[in-house]
Amino acid sequence: MCGRFVVARATSDLLPSLLEGFPELADNFNVAPTTPVPAVRERHGERELATPRWGFVPPWYPDLKKRPQPINARIETVATSGMFRKAFASGRCVIPALGYYEWSETENGKQPHFIHEPGGALAMAGIVTAWPDPAKEEDDPDRWILSTAIITRDAHVAPGEVHDRMPACLTPAGYDAWLDGDLVPDDALALLDEESLEVAHGLAHFEVSKDVNSVRNRGPQLIDPLP
Repeated sequence: MCGRFVVARATSDLLPSLLEGFPELADNFNVAPTTPVPAVRERHGERELATPRWGFVPPWYPDLKKRPQPINARIETVATSGMFRKAFASGRCVIPALGYYEWSETENGKQPHFIHEPGGALAMAGIVTAWPDPAKEEDDPDRWILSTAIITRDAHVAPGEVHDRMPACLTPAGYDAWLDGDLVPDDALALLDEESLEVAHGLAHFEVSKDVNSVRNRGPQLIDPLP
């Protein structure tokens, strides 16, 4: 994880202390890599809702075709990896989601599950960076292209885990500290480890239609439980 997740208008109502004052989120029940995703970050002391591309593109890449463009960053190495270290220190963000999908192996192939917090939504921890487009002038406001990765952790702390990795999520009590650019990386890691463990204990999941396997399907029926 995380390879697909769900954003819906209801996410805004379920995460008021994160999303209050921002435009209502648009429905997409099958968010896939390379697409823009909502991400709350702090700039100049104020929170803003950005829409970075999901797939991390560090600023030293020569172009947007270079690989890898990781969609996830492991909590175990995000603070020390050459790819992520700078973004973790100064570009932390929160990616809101109604839940996410994971797949289990069965006799009939891979079976998707919808993983969520019953009655709530998830505030997934992420990192965001800006890539400078060399084709644009330095003073062009469109020169900087934002991209993001979701931080993941060991999923064995969650009840009935489906996969060995899961997104590291925050509780409302941790938003301010996580987004604060003055929080040093070691303290940010400790905060995220504690917060994500608490969130993991409250997660639940159920099987859903294999229609979620196709990114062309984006409707709300994707999170209906199978009978």
